[in-house]
Amino acid sequence: MSDVTDIVLQLRRVADNGSRAERRLARLVLDDLDRASRASIADLAAQAQVSEPTVTRFCRSLGCDGIREFKLHLAQAVAIGGIYLYPNPLEHDADEARIVAAICDGAAAAIEHVRRSVDMRVITAVARRIVAAKTVLAFGSGGTSSMAATELQNRLFRLGTTAVAHSDGQMQIMIASLAEDSTVVLAFSTSGYVQSLIEAVGIARGYGATAVAVTAPVSPLARAADLVVPFVTAEDNNVYKPSPSRYALLALVDLIAMAAAETRGPDVLEGLRRLRVNVNIFKVHDPRLPLGD
Repeated sequence: MSDVTDIVLQLRRVADNGSRAERRLARLVLDDLDRASRASIADLAAQAQVSEPTVTRFCRSLGCDGIREFKLHLAQAVAIGGIYLYPNPLEHDADEARIVAAICDGAAAAIEHVRRSVDMRVITAVARRIVAAKTVLAFGSGGTSSMAATELQNRLFRLGTTAVAHSDGQMQIMIASLAEDSTVVLAFSTSGYVQSLIEAVGIARGYGATAVAVTAPVSPLARAADLVVPFVTAEDNNVYKPSPSRYALLALVDLIAMAAAETRGPDVLEGLRRLRVNVNIFKVHDPRLPLGD
């Protein structure tokens, strides 16, 4: 199969700048990609009022071998990104209360899902490994997972744990190469299919490190780890709303951090006291403010 990059974008360009016949074909397909992916070459030709050879030339101009491959790329485009092509119309209201509801309800539902599904025995086991570790490596790939890795670093250093976060795949592999049996790796991935992350975990384990994956339970990353904290997302069809899954992932990070703090016990308090004293030198004294935030 030919390597066709973003068939939708190519169709849009042809719809604007192609020949008259190409524009008709492109607009016909763009109006309903799903229908076009199932139509015969005769149907497409008749609806666009062109000949069948013109349809074949059109497909080849887009980098496809012919109509069959063209339709396959259309079907893939619908399956992967169709929700963004034909979104439901927006219904605006005076105070945009629906936006408030969509964000707050989504965040609350994501965190509630964590409450119902989390296995605190696994979280406690992870916390014990962290407390016993000399170094914790937090790896994430992509927006949400990288944010979680960085946030874990922010939570753990306050507890006296040496933690380092990395989101670059090559750097993860290099750092994993220096792991040892006193290292714990926490790898975050929503899908669990990021190859560089899987490789980094395998390398670290090869040098004796303990690997914890916060990821989809049935995934290559989960299989590569010693311990798995299951993370399953449930997205809705609102394409304008940021994914609420990151609230769930942050809740898992906080659960791990709090369990680690309680496992370490009163030893963490002196470090937290120093943070409070030194940060508040530059701020108004208000014990209600978050520590260092």
